[in-house]
Amino acid sequence: MAALGAGMAVARGLLRTQSLGAWRGLRASAALQQIPRAKSENPKSEGTFQVTMLPGDGVGPELMHAVKEVFKAASVPVVFDEHHLSEVQNMASEEKLDQVVDSMKESKVALIGKIHTPMEYKGELASYDMRLRRKLDLFANVVHVKSLPGYKTRHNNLDLVIIREQTEGEYSSLEHESAKGVIECLKIITRAKSQRIAKFAFDYATKKGRSKVTAVHKANIMKLGDGLFLQCCEEVAELYPKIKFDTMIIDNCCMQLVQNPYQFDVLVMPNLYGNIIDNLAAGLVGGAGVVPGESYSAEYAVFEMGARHPFAQAVGRNIANPTAMLLSAANMLRHLNLEFHSNLISDAVKKVIKVGKVRTRDLGGYCTTSDFVKSVIDNLHPHYGAHGGHGGLRHVPGFHPSRDSCPGRVGPRTAASLLLPCAPG
Repeated sequence: MAALGAGMAVARGLLRTQSLGAWRGLRASAALQQIPRAKSENPKSEGTFQVTMLPGDGVGPELMHAVKEVFKAASVPVVFDEHHLSEVQNMASEEKLDQVVDSMKESKVALIGKIHTPMEYKGELASYDMRLRRKLDLFANVVHVKSLPGYKTRHNNLDLVIIREQTEGEYSSLEHESAKGVIECLKIITRAKSQRIAKFAFDYATKKGRSKVTAVHKANIMKLGDGLFLQCCEEVAELYPKIKFDTMIIDNCCMQLVQNPYQFDVLVMPNLYGNIIDNLAAGLVGGAGVVPGESYSAEYAVFEMGARHPFAQAVGRNIANPTAMLLSAANMLRHLNLEFHSNLISDAVKKVIKVGKVRTRDLGGYCTTSDFVKSVIDNLHPHYGAHGGHGGLRHVPGFHPSRDSCPGRVGPRTAASLLLPCAPG
């Protein structure tokens, strides 16, 4: 009996030990499941978006730092996959270019600075910037030129869009010396790409509720090349009877933009003309520092400054205007369907400019880049921007700062739920 009692005691002990072990295991498992819901240590947690970042040259890295600061203050659910591609800093190679392309294949979206192209010929005609755009087939560059309330220029209340084909034309990188002292530079215009950019322009006008498309050309001189581009635009225009269509020679277009820019709505043009018109139009509303831009392929979207300048003379001086890059970043968030965060940032930037107390030198002020960024962060939410670790966003009705699942909500947080208040626990 004593032996039997001892055996039963040992059995009870073993069962108790196994029971406690199983209970501890369940508690540990439950705790592990709870950790991601509270705060994820993973750099890319559920509900966040990966975006490829290329700071570029000149003030690009400083502008990207400004974007990161504002995104952090606004609790934007974006993780940047940062790459450095620069010809002037000897940070460009096929390997680095492939790394950027691989990142884009995963993210589909990028925020980039200006990748400066040296003028010296070093055996390769195509710049890394052009090679990247060709690899991604970024055929359509879109620059929305719009006046900023509160900043007066010669022409106010401007609102026009410039659409540029950017994979061929004068940027085809086909040059050779046919005879001593004679250089031939080939401009390539194809029917397929001309029709594609024309259709993109009319589709854009239709989607955005715009009423007119103007095709800009030089077909009176380049009768075959620009003649083909113009013909393609005319053919596509017939498919959109509700959109007005007209044409204008490039040199006249430059003059008309300066004299009466209000006559334009959407302009579509080949590569080089678009580069020139982008910069001219940017000057009408405040310069390269305030105009955002974006480039599209069938698969990818790249957000950048509308007028691409490295501003090398401003490097390290804390004087660059981050407006264009911040507005581009806000447009990127809208592309990702993060409407709340997009509006939050764009409204804050526009309010800083409208109030007029904080302006960088290019807009006639004396403030630094840091001053401007701080003011934007303070305006993310009017009365609370300067307080709290989330830039005041915790005071916005319906906003929850958690990066992961909301407490009380079943399952991971989706992109759509980022805009919704958390369900009560």
